[in-house]
Amino acid sequence: MDTILSYFESIPSAHRSAILVGGIAFFWLIEYIIPLFRFNYKKVNHAGINIFFTLTTIAVNFFLAFLLFKVSVWTQTNEFGILHWINAEYTTLSAWWYVLIGVALLDFFGAWLAHYVEHRVPVLWRFHLVHHTDTHVDTTTANRHHPGESVIRFIFTLLGVLIVGAPVAIIMLYQSISVVLSQFNHANISIPKKLDKWISYLIVSPNMHKVHHHHVLPYTDTNYGNIFSIWDHIFRTFAVKDPDTLVYGVDTYPDAAENADLKSLLKIPFNKYRPPTTLNSNE
Repeated sequence: MDTILSYFESIPSAHRSAILVGGIAFFWLIEYIIPLFRFNYKKVNHAGINIFFTLTTIAVNFFLAFLLFKVSVWTQTNEFGILHWINAEYTTLSAWWYVLIGVALLDFFGAWLAHYVEHRVPVLWRFHLVHHTDTHVDTTTANRHHPGESVIRFIFTLLGVLIVGAPVAIIMLYQSISVVLSQFNHANISIPKKLDKWISYLIVSPNMHKVHHHHVLPYTDTNYGNIFSIWDHIFRTFAVKDPDTLVYGVDTYPDAAENADLKSLLKIPFNKYRPPTTLNSNE
């Protein structure tokens, strides 16, 4: 574990880029081999929109990364945060448990909580809508986030780093795992349902997360997790739906052409608010 932490504490930018690009390339290939749905779309054109948002997400995180570093250093210097309190109480805690708890808590604050709040606060939901308007969910959808949402997510991650008291190594490890798991659970891949179910007991599986992308409530407001599925089980936001019956998108933005237009997508947060119009648990 010390070797892993040492690597992620000073992970080169080129390696982080390789994780991002390598993950997309790997799951893109798997999507061709065992697709869940055979979409009638031009995959490259669809990817273009999502890759644009991937690049804006990278840019936002790049320019704000120094804040994560500053807050992390402060927590280490002042021994502030949950990890420090746990370490002080349980001095025999192994490095593996220390890292697992750190990554899990960052996953809660930076992913689950951020996601949950975005669905509950209308002004934040407007930014998150861009992600939900994708009617052809695949691995490139993972980073389909409006630049404004990227800032929102960063703030929650920053809050997580402060509360958790996470060192830089754990932050970098968390972000690397988060990127790959998000690409995995958005990927348009077919996994045997029993296997997917077993996977979902520990981490967010493709079938589990795809429920979240069903176009109507109450399913849209379930399965917020990114890495660990435990948070949805704890807070009772876990839901199951047969993947064969899923319809991607969001009912308030049904126009496929509009949802594939970059200018329209960038304007969504500033449009007149459209509250969900469908609440049918039988769909």
